[in-house]
Amino acid sequence: MTTPSRRWLPARGQVVLIALVFFGIFVSVTAALVSLLTVSERVERVTIASAQAQVLAEAGIDQAAYQLNQDPNYAGETDTALPTGTFTVTVTSIDSTNKRVVAVGRAPSSQNPIATKTLTTTMSLNSSVISFRYGIQAGDGGFSLINSSQIIGNAFSTGPVIGSGDNYIRGEVISTGASGLVYGIHATSSVYAHTIGKTGETTTVDKDAYYTTKINTTVTGVSYPNSPDQTPAALPISDEQIGEWETLAAAGGTAACAGGSYSISSGSVTIGPVKIPCDLNISGSATVTIGGHVWVVGNIIVQNSAIVKMAASLGTQNVAIIADNPSDRLTGSTIKVKNTASFENSGTPGSFVFLISQNNSAENGGDIEAFELSNSASALVAYAAHGLIPIQNSVSLKEATAYKITLKNSATVTYDAGLPNTVFQSGPGASWAFVPGTYAISP
Repeated sequence: MTTPSRRWLPARGQVVLIALVFFGIFVSVTAALVSLLTVSERVERVTIASAQAQVLAEAGIDQAAYQLNQDPNYAGETDTALPTGTFTVTVTSIDSTNKRVVAVGRAPSSQNPIATKTLTTTMSLNSSVISFRYGIQAGDGGFSLINSSQIIGNAFSTGPVIGSGDNYIRGEVISTGASGLVYGIHATSSVYAHTIGKTGETTTVDKDAYYTTKINTTVTGVSYPNSPDQTPAALPISDEQIGEWETLAAAGGTAACAGGSYSISSGSVTIGPVKIPCDLNISGSATVTIGGHVWVVGNIIVQNSAIVKMAASLGTQNVAIIADNPSDRLTGSTIKVKNTASFENSGTPGSFVFLISQNNSAENGGDIEAFELSNSASALVAYAAHGLIPIQNSVSLKEATAYKITLKNSATVTYDAGLPNTVFQSGPGASWAFVPGTYAISP
């Protein structure tokens, strides 16, 4: 007689077998899903890391552009850390005006990279691109504002920035180094200086203040005592660049002087590129069209109702009119713009006439003015890296840069956002800029 327990054994065995089969299927499916999720996660991590590596490499390229415009001898850097990873930059010279830049981005780190991207480009020294970040920029001589003069734009100085209490600077104000000093002004943005304010002088800062010492200053924003001093920056146009423009002007021929000057007092005349080996006098009802750089080996005077304008063919290109007598930069090489004389661009927005004086009296402790500017409103940029620019009366400039600058009466400097620039940073010589068509990425 068969016992009941023996009759149930095969059925129970089948249940166990079926359970094992399903368990095996479950384990296999689960393993497959885990594997799929792991692969998917890794693919996602690699995708994210790849995008981060490219951004890091691009940051390296931007860093190279910035550093080259500060120091043309910049050769690169290794494993610069950012929150998402690191970049390495290598800069090699192709020739005197071209450099090869290679930037490698690694995410999340150079020691354990998930993804690596390499960007390669060529940068060229572009003589036509000059960087102007500030509405007014002064060298060690600094600048001062008196009466109702004002600046509409940012102001930068390696010397002091001094006002008379109610002079507005409608932008940021920076005075660099351990001797950086700002007082007597009303800044509508932030101020950066070693010392802000002075006893007996009113100083107002509408936004933030970064300083070591603050005296008699009202700050509406946040005060940051013990802030590091700002780093000095070179003026936008170097002597080497000006010399290159002089060479280009001379290549256009040499004008004939009469009685020690080259004078235009009426009619319409086109000049440039040209070298004028004497003083240049433009006056009366003359309209002078500038077709290229003009190098005046002497002084420049533009007065009365004379008009100086850029040739329409120049488009967005800018033109320089330079007063530079290498044998007399202490008392000569000056520029005077008086009465209702005006300057006009090419008709294309973003084009400007650059008036450049190489007078160096101020830099040598003298008081001879590199510029005399009065009663002129125009598309004019005034530049005197070694001299003094006094701006007064109803003069309205697009930008002014000099060793020393003074503003008085109702003078206004209004920065034009169309001024040529490269990453809003400047450096010696011309500006380093990317060469179109040389940008490559790998892998």
